[in-house]
Amino acid sequence: QAQLVESGGGLVQPGGSLRLSCIASGINLDKYAVAWFRQAPGKEREGVSCITKASINFTDYKYSVKGRFTISRDNARNTVYLQMDSLKSEDTAVYYCATETTGYSYCSIVAREYDYWGQGTQVIVSS
Repeated sequence: QAQLVESGGGLVQPGGSLRLSCIASGINLDKYAVAWFRQAPGKEREGVSCITKASINFTDYKYSVKGRFTISRDNARNTVYLQMDSLKSEDTAVYYCATETTGYSYCSIVAREYDYWGQGTQVIVSS
């Protein structure tokens, strides 16, 4: 059974940075697309970024985080990261990573494409 564990969340001031990690067990993340989602209080979950399987390594981002967030892989550590810079208060949310298990040649930030999810890590951007 695949398991994903997120870490790296916390409290940061506006303009600051955080790096989230998504560590997998029971599945080789390099064979599948992985995405980051977030859910703010009182709002629906939304896709933030995705990365295709490692042999393609294409990335995509929600428009509002382009140029500020970077998704990447470390295949040796079976980990996907989300580097978040220039954080804004509207980035406050619980962040989740998710992986599909088909091996698509593309990635999307649509939740129904993904099969396994982590438990989430809280990010609070506040002064």
